[in-house]
Amino acid sequence: MSGSLAFEHPWLLMLLPLALLPLLRRRRDTLAFPSTAWLPSDRIGRIIGWLWPLFAVLALASSIFALAQPGRPQTQVHRTGKGAEILVLLDRSRSMDDRMLPANWREIDPSLLLYHLGRGQQKAKVARELLSQFVARRPDDRFSLLYFSNRPLTVVPFTQHDPVMQAGIAAGAIGRGLADTDVGRALIAGIAQFDQRAYSGSRIMLLVSDGGANMDDEMMKRIRIGLARNRIALYWIYLRSYNSAMLDTTDPRWENAPEMALHRFFQTLKTPYRVYQAEDPESLSRAVADVERQQNLPLDFMEQIPRQDYSRVFVAIAAFSCAMLLAYRSMLLRSLP
Repeated sequence: MSGSLAFEHPWLLMLLPLALLPLLRRRRDTLAFPSTAWLPSDRIGRIIGWLWPLFAVLALASSIFALAQPGRPQTQVHRTGKGAEILVLLDRSRSMDDRMLPANWREIDPSLLLYHLGRGQQKAKVARELLSQFVARRPDDRFSLLYFSNRPLTVVPFTQHDPVMQAGIAAGAIGRGLADTDVGRALIAGIAQFDQRAYSGSRIMLLVSDGGANMDDEMMKRIRIGLARNRIALYWIYLRSYNSAMLDTTDPRWENAPEMALHRFFQTLKTPYRVYQAEDPESLSRAVADVERQQNLPLDFMEQIPRQDYSRVFVAIAAFSCAMLLAYRSMLLRSLP
């Protein structure tokens, strides 16, 4: 119980003087003898006679302390590690429930590709599994999770507690996604997560999505300024759907595709930007692994240490003292035979 000590109910400590009551002598516990000079010395009895009021005092005092609920107050501790502050923007639109291509999709006859596509794994499921492993391998990072479709939804604020983040990722498996995808609003919401946080090291916004966006000038300006203000690097893992645009294509047919428009906008950002195109689980795994290798820099942060309750310690002391008193009472001679 090192450190400062605080009580949830300090007014109960006013009852502590009652713990001295067992020290008062009571005549009804005294046995009358005409003479005790002939009795042998009883050192054990004398020691027990001194111990029982002490146990009684300890039982009462410990009970009062337990009721007052002592504990160490909530504190903040400065930590230094290696990693980053990573905000995950995970697309939860309906298209994320589509299937990914198999790893050897380039070798399959195009006429049979749709058949193999129907047997692949869901994009959202593969993304959740890889993100879960990614989080588990980075214990020093601070993570935040935000889902989005037609609007953003903050699931987990910044935390270093792995079970909380893992539960948030698992929650994405519930239900089906919505039809629309508004990447712009999701990016604005993600930037806002950093606004009230002191800069402590590397910052990443990890966008995991299979769709693009055609944003107006005002939206693009807000995103560009927000990323620069908070010094956030943007990583986009683009889960390309079958018959969707490839970001490195020069085919004029895809010139106005939303994915191409979003990629061109990201390339104009003043902050670092990296894009990973993934069509199958293997390429998605490689993309996540590369993100993990890129971000392993010194990171300073304040960890919130919750209040620690010491009431159980005093309850245990009181219970032990009561047990000793019961043992004493069982050996106590109440009257002469």
